[in-house]
Amino acid sequence: MSTALPAPERSRRIPVAFALITAATLALTACGSGDAADTTGGAAPAGRSGTIPTTDVVSPVEKDAAAARLLPADVRARGTLRVAASVGGTPPGAFYREDGRTVVGQDIDFADAVAKVLGLRLKREAASFEAILPALGSGKYDLGTGNFGVTDERRRTIDFVTYINDGQGFAVREDSGLKKITHLEQLCGLNVATGAGTTFEVTLEDNKHVCEEAGKEPYSVKTYAEPGAVWPALRQGRADVVMSTINGLRYAVHQQEGLRFLGEYRRLDVGFAFKKGTKLAPAFRAAVNRLIEDGTYDRILKKWGTRGSAIEASRISPPEIKD
Repeated sequence: MSTALPAPERSRRIPVAFALITAATLALTACGSGDAADTTGGAAPAGRSGTIPTTDVVSPVEKDAAAARLLPADVRARGTLRVAASVGGTPPGAFYREDGRTVVGQDIDFADAVAKVLGLRLKREAASFEAILPALGSGKYDLGTGNFGVTDERRRTIDFVTYINDGQGFAVREDSGLKKITHLEQLCGLNVATGAGTTFEVTLEDNKHVCEEAGKEPYSVKTYAEPGAVWPALRQGRADVVMSTINGLRYAVHQQEGLRFLGEYRRLDVGFAFKKGTKLAPAFRAAVNRLIEDGTYDRILKKWGTRGSAIEASRISPPEIKD
């Protein structure tokens, strides 16, 4: 299933950086079947050509009456939810097809599948990643999607319903001397590119002191509103390292020549985001668990090559995963 965004949105949200990853290199799995075996826990390597997976894993999903009964009465009567989606960053989360208007990706499939379980229609609007969480509190949207990591800081103002476990990692050019990042002190003196308003930015800013304490030159954090814009910065030498999602990094290094994944730094639960105190959370948790039980959940992960992000059961705003 794919989604065409309203014209005012799709006309302004095609990231410049994303155009650098051509249609030929947008492949995730071989031949677009989405059925390539994933034994790495990340994106299944398919070379650097192919097509975007098109397997329809959402249409067969049926409404679950028990889960739908958990919805607030006004939502059941309305039958729709307003969704703010961060689109146009790094696949496999949510990105545009070559036409620049059709949205696909793992986040899209999960949101659409949950909506089918609950018997709802989604009114999806593209929004910048850093703008979504503040907008939830204002009531502009009912929920947000964008690979939002569940942190204790965010839980103070946002409720989450988890659906995958992803996290933080690093990537570099092939010519980098870095082999693996186990401590942020290894970044001292380097330019680090990441998405604006992300957990990566927070992690980097909160830990700049490690370089000073070690008597080393501090690292510089370069943030980009479009997550996909980090890759030109890395390839063109304006950044030495990219910090992003584990799944997104695995995807990118498989699809672009000259890049290397440095492995996982830390894991985080990822969830649908809601304003604090939402009454939608129990229904969404039940819907995700229903997808896990009937096998749709695994089919979505298999399609996007992300089985390593599977969770056993959905939870509402669990504590942040600590190392």
